[in-house]
Amino acid sequence: MGSLLGLREYLDESYNISVFDQAFESQEPWEFHLHNHRIIRSKVHENSRYDLRLSAKEKDEELLPKTDVKLLYPADLSDSVKPLLKIDKKVRDLGLEPIISPRMRHHIKNKSLFPLIKERRVVFFTLMEGEIVKGLVTGFTRYEITVSLKGGIPVYILRHGVYDLRDKKGLCFLKSFQETRRDWEKSDLFISQTSQA
Repeated sequence: MGSLLGLREYLDESYNISVFDQAFESQEPWEFHLHNHRIIRSKVHENSRYDLRLSAKEKDEELLPKTDVKLLYPADLSDSVKPLLKIDKKVRDLGLEPIISPRMRHHIKNKSLFPLIKERRVVFFTLMEGEIVKGLVTGFTRYEITVSLKGGIPVYILRHGVYDLRDKKGLCFLKSFQETRRDWEKSDLFISQTSQA
């Protein structure tokens, strides 16, 4: 047993922040990558607990369940982001639906994400419909993971939209794999209980 130096403070400061609040407060258009391979550009008119009310135009509103969103970023970054997103055709062809039940999702432990920030390790996120996002993990909250793409371009991946997470060597960071491997204990940030005593 043990803990990661700085993780508790990080969670206290950042864990309950939501990018949807940021999108709503900006009142600027954002680009949303949704299930069924939809991409829409819209402002967030209202941010409720489970849904977003989007308004591309004043008269054209859409109520969108947050579980439909896989990825988002400010719309002015669109021309830079889209060429950097690749597709895993095998995952795309699985035809996966959004996972509504939190218990059934492909979880990533905070203890796995936090060292990735500090190590600046290049990782590959595969989303539920096959999109591959390559970059550095630069932050995370209860709801999403911030990834810096080539050139430092930030995108926000919704945790419920993740299918897989691996590094360049193919090491998996999903909870189901890390429960036994426990790579966070190999981090320089890890403090064992014996060294804390």
